[in-house]
Amino acid sequence: MTGPIPPELGNLTAVESLGLAANGLTGPIPPELGNLSSVVDFWLTDNELTGSIPAELGRLPKVEKLEVYNNKLSGPIPEPVNG
Repeated sequence: MTGPIPPELGNLTAVESLGLAANGLTGPIPPELGNLSSVVDFWLTDNELTGSIPAELGRLPKVEKLEVYNNKLSGPIPEPVNG
């Protein structure tokens, strides 16, 4: 995948693992990804993502692993609701 992350990926509420690492992803992380209510493992590493990490990602109820390193993100890491 290249370009922006499609906000429509937030509609994949049954997905438990989403690997978007090492693609050509650019732009901000869409807050709609906070709707991934079943995701446990979520990788966004090694892209060209910019902006801040949406607070909505800190509200993912089942997430155990959220990796966002090797991007151009700024600001605080959202506090998780489950720990």
